[in-house]
Amino acid sequence: MSHVFPRHTKASAPTALHGDGCYLVDTNGKRYLDCGDAAVSCLGHSNQAIIAAVKNQVEKVAFAHTGFMTSEPAESLADLLIEKAPGNLDRVFFVSGGSEAIESAIKLTRQYYLEIGQPERKHLIARKQSYHGNTLGALSAGGNEWRRAQFAPLLVEMSHIGPCYQYIGRVDGESEFDYGQRVANELETEILRVGPQTVMAFMAEPVVGATLGAVPAVNGYFKRIREICDQYGILLIFDEVMCGMGRTGHLFACDHDDVAPDILCIAKGLGAGYQPIGAMLCTDTIYAAIENGSGFFQHGHTYLGHPVATAAALAVVSELINHDLPNRAARMGEKMHSALLAAFSQHPHVGDIRGRGLFFGIEIVADRETKVPFNPNQGIANKVKQIAFEEGLICYPMSGTRDGKHGDHILLAPPFIITDAQIEELVLLLKKTLQKVF
Repeated sequence: MSHVFPRHTKASAPTALHGDGCYLVDTNGKRYLDCGDAAVSCLGHSNQAIIAAVKNQVEKVAFAHTGFMTSEPAESLADLLIEKAPGNLDRVFFVSGGSEAIESAIKLTRQYYLEIGQPERKHLIARKQSYHGNTLGALSAGGNEWRRAQFAPLLVEMSHIGPCYQYIGRVDGESEFDYGQRVANELETEILRVGPQTVMAFMAEPVVGATLGAVPAVNGYFKRIREICDQYGILLIFDEVMCGMGRTGHLFACDHDDVAPDILCIAKGLGAGYQPIGAMLCTDTIYAAIENGSGFFQHGHTYLGHPVATAAALAVVSELINHDLPNRAARMGEKMHSALLAAFSQHPHVGDIRGRGLFFGIEIVADRETKVPFNPNQGIANKVKQIAFEEGLICYPMSGTRDGKHGDHILLAPPFIITDAQIEELVLLLKKTLQKVF
């Protein structure tokens, strides 16, 4: 009997024995093509350079509390991230994961406005169907109603505008650009409703991941968002926890839109699964407000800047840059997109195939013509997950795509090292899965 508290108490999960590139292998020797571990394993499961970096750092310094000391890998990683970061991002605050990064961003935003003498700014605006993490602050920012519902009495009051979700939102005769401008302008409407003097930030995922299924914004959307934020003096926070670190074909996902945030959050692909790590990057302006004010960011966790975690992440980012892996993700993503379209574009229950780089969503519908989703009681996403796993494919199906309750999608996020043959294998396994589901 296991004493581990699992995610799902009514299912028995196999035990992972070892990793082999794009595959995980269980104790029975069964191999699983890993294309759905929440976009974490961007370099696969057996990268020797990262393994060596972890071993080397453990032998030197395993832990040094940042209340007393910094460490060489943390300093080197921060330098490298800032060298490649967009806009005026200048400082890096290391944490242990994505939710921590988002919590840090929210708290830094509030403290920034206190430090510059604008205590009335306390309101954060995000988007419906976003996912920003599971701590209470991050969950408050998230816009997925199913995830929020049972914890609603504990959440901080925040407001949410509509996502840039053209598959459902764009009307007949409306161009992509006009649609993007229309939904972006919802931010200004909400700022005016809440009161411009009370708003501190807008938060969004450049490519929405878990709760919407790899939905990128249309061209021009984020440039208009940036304009609105600048007009009303509020900060722009990008959540790249899932879509960042090369996943979309750029090291930072926002580079595709040529828009730089004031605060940027990364995790998942930053450590590539070899160590738990996340980071919050902020501009020199925000840092200077703290530095020249109280001098103390009133926030922190024990494992900030953990030497082994930052050593692993330094090796990960070095691999990404030195081997031009974001560009490889873009190239292999084009091949994967073509393969998915060829296999599923005419499937009666596939409504949309979208994404960027090696980050794709397949939206499942009851009727392809009307875009009507399945009844939630049918549990389509869960069936896909279970059957795909039995077939040897790890993917990331989710329900509640449309409104937190209705709608299903499959999220696919394979390692950047995926080969042409493995793309063919992915498509074949997914075909077998959908044949059994429908």
